[in-house]
Amino acid sequence: MKQITTIGLDLAKKVFQIHAVDASGAVVLQRVLRRGKVQEFLAGLPPCLVGMEACATAHYWARELSKLGHEVRLIPPAYAKAYVRRNKNDAADAAAICEAVSRPNMRFVVAKTEAQQAAAGVHKTRELLVKQSTMIINHLRGMMAEFGIVVAEGRQHAAELVAILLDPADTRIPAPLHQTLRVMADLWAGIERKLQGIDQQLLDWGRGNQTCRNLITIPGYGPILSSAMAAIVVDPSVFRSGREFAASLGLVPRHEGTGGHVKLGPISKRGNGYLRRLLVNGATSVLNSKRGKQDPWLRRLLESKPRKLVAVALANKMARIGWAIITRQENFRAAPATV
Repeated sequence: MKQITTIGLDLAKKVFQIHAVDASGAVVLQRVLRRGKVQEFLAGLPPCLVGMEACATAHYWARELSKLGHEVRLIPPAYAKAYVRRNKNDAADAAAICEAVSRPNMRFVVAKTEAQQAAAGVHKTRELLVKQSTMIINHLRGMMAEFGIVVAEGRQHAAELVAILLDPADTRIPAPLHQTLRVMADLWAGIERKLQGIDQQLLDWGRGNQTCRNLITIPGYGPILSSAMAAIVVDPSVFRSGREFAASLGLVPRHEGTGGHVKLGPISKRGNGYLRRLLVNGATSVLNSKRGKQDPWLRRLLESKPRKLVAVALANKMARIGWAIITRQENFRAAPATV
């Protein structure tokens, strides 16, 4: 058997597909392995390049295979998809990954350490709880509005709905539904308590992380955004500039056109939606602050652009500043005021 130099590994829950080629690109091996046999098989091979899609369990396998001496590269699934030749199946996916990983201009995802993946997992859990809390609030609003009970918009007013349900003198909601909504209110209160605990956990983690302490000095960066950026952006050097990093988060206009005529559309919304949402929220808080009202650049934009568009533009700027701070490992330095 010729020596294997490159392997395309298609991950799954139980059955893994391997596609291996030699230095000339000729197919040497195609094999299906059970999960428990993957490490044993790869441990018997000389060090080679192993490509995988950056999907579920990919970071774990990247760490384990790196311990065996292999060079592991994670490919965004959308980039590997372009190399699938015909019908999609495990063998075709493994062959596409094997071809994509050898491309000189291919972009790769940096494998996370256990600590980084754990911190990012805390943020994913927080995001899920926030979604559940929002769902419960919307459910309470909708059901109680059917009986003429309406409060102001915003999460901060959800406690008013709960107070109405807890008031024994308020009988506007019939008994069967009232009891059910009390259950939902208790569930919401429990989720809010868990969110407070997770926020405190992220705050404590950020205090011990130098990158997070640097990021929090940027206007618009709070403990949640700073810890998320420090946990998710593992290696900023994979981006050539802050503009490229902001584009990877979907904070730039989508380009469409042909024949030299390019049309700019809405933002692309590609990349990590959680980071993008936190950046836009942080930018909105800056616009509402005294600092934002005094910023000449923001004032000029607000004179001619919608407020939400300005918030996205500021989020783009915050992403570029965050990339620079992570790269240089220093605190934010405000530009000197122009006279």
